[in-house]
Amino acid sequence: MFNNKSILITGGTGSFGRCFINYLLQNFQPKKLIVFSRDELKQFEMQQEFQHPAMRYFIGNVRDKDRLITAMRGVDYVVHAAALKQVPAAEYNPMECIKTNIMGAQNVIDAAIDADVKRVIALSTDKAANPVNLYGATKLASDKLFVAANNISGSDGTRFSVVRYGNVVGSRGSVVPFYRKLLNEGKTSLPVTHPEMTRFWLKLEQGVEFVVKNFQRMQGGEIFVPKIPSVRILDLVEAMSGSQQYDVIGIRPGEKLHEVMVPEEVAHHTLEFSDHYVITPPISFFDKNIDYSINKLKEQGRAVSDKFEYHSGTNPEFLNVEQLAELDKSY
Repeated sequence: MFNNKSILITGGTGSFGRCFINYLLQNFQPKKLIVFSRDELKQFEMQQEFQHPAMRYFIGNVRDKDRLITAMRGVDYVVHAAALKQVPAAEYNPMECIKTNIMGAQNVIDAAIDADVKRVIALSTDKAANPVNLYGATKLASDKLFVAANNISGSDGTRFSVVRYGNVVGSRGSVVPFYRKLLNEGKTSLPVTHPEMTRFWLKLEQGVEFVVKNFQRMQGGEIFVPKIPSVRILDLVEAMSGSQQYDVIGIRPGEKLHEVMVPEEVAHHTLEFSDHYVITPPISFFDKNIDYSINKLKEQGRAVSDKFEYHSGTNPEFLNVEQLAELDKSY
């Protein structure tokens, strides 16, 4: 579906953006691949790596709607990956997080509608479900904006959906490269915020493939959640260091012990598919009566139980130490 199409990704110099662009170049023949981001050095570095004639680079900030409108002219598909994502930084700089993650989200929506973009997928996070930190709260607000945008765009306008997933292995700022740095420095005991902590775990390539597949699945208004394994932080420590030595440093500001991707409170409008869940819109769209149980790929979903919750601590699938060690070798 991306052949001879123009695709723009906000925050395109990040870990996801680089992997997404590499995937599209290897599997499709896009007309244009537009990297929209605010860091000219990272764009310069990407230009050395991706020298494909389809590549375009736009310096810009999602806080600037006019620049987004200019960048989206003639664009068919948009992935919104730009965000302020560090939990402690958001707690200490709340308004900056709000400006980028909420106001920036609305700017992306307005620009996409103005440019008549066909489909938009916004990347979300497990922290948006029952948020206890500002980052999660801003991403929950962003999710709500993108779902409701399907009403604003009208019956034949831009379609908006959301992809929500957990920790990405090896992404910039995540625990794996942090632990690796400490081990390379000769540390033998790794810091742990809480020994019982669990997280959902996703390989970057899996996240990219899931987003690409959901461009094909989406009808507009869905929050797509992949079925992925969980990890225990102490298993990760052992897998990476070869020992069980750790130092408890305490839970950071705004941090959870476990994460949830589908809260029980939304179970009544959640559908289960073979490899993912779909949280359907809690609002009705004025011009459409969409059957979300059958997606655009004709995949069939079924309602979950009223007590269903997708929780990293009770997830039926966990990666063990050996699997984590093998995964660590690939990053």
